[in-house]
Amino acid sequence: MAEGIRHGMTNAVIARKQGISADAVKFHVANILQKLGFSSRAELRRWDGVRRDSALAARRSGMMADLSLGPIGQIARSVKDIGSACRFYGETLGLPHLYTYGTLAFFDCGGVRLFLSQGDGGAADSILYFRVEDIHKTREQLDDKGVTFTHAPHMIHRHDDGTEEWMAFFEDDEGRPLAIMSQLAPAG
Repeated sequence: MAEGIRHGMTNAVIARKQGISADAVKFHVANILQKLGFSSRAELRRWDGVRRDSALAARRSGMMADLSLGPIGQIARSVKDIGSACRFYGETLGLPHLYTYGTLAFFDCGGVRLFLSQGDGGAADSILYFRVEDIHKTREQLDDKGVTFTHAPHMIHRHDDGTEEWMAFFEDDEGRPLAIMSQLAPAG
């Protein structure tokens, strides 16, 4: 639930994804905020914490490496109709389909992931997602350089094989969205 909040989901969206009532989400969110000593969801979105059962928790210690953004790992694009877009990108263009999650679909573009989300069909800028080895250390280094983060590193998805997808969002010099991302294999 905390990861849903950190990713910007509303209580209604979290409730639908978890199969529980919006009131149950509201109750749990209040408990999460109280336990962490936060007074708002905005504070939780910027929280840099890591769940103990995460593969990232085992990797958080060690020396700070030099800042190194990796290659583009993902590009997001808003589409009007996810079904139509999936047919176009998958069948027409022949891009390998990776997975679909509700109104989100992912395709492989030669190692760069194309992330399609159903929305208004392109009003927002595309988001560039840079692959990084250590998402928390990279965030600290970018913070030190004055980069404005809108979301702290947070796990957005755990695949069936246990691989975790982590992202943190920030802004460029003109306020446009960018992100860093890491994939972590299960610990052990």
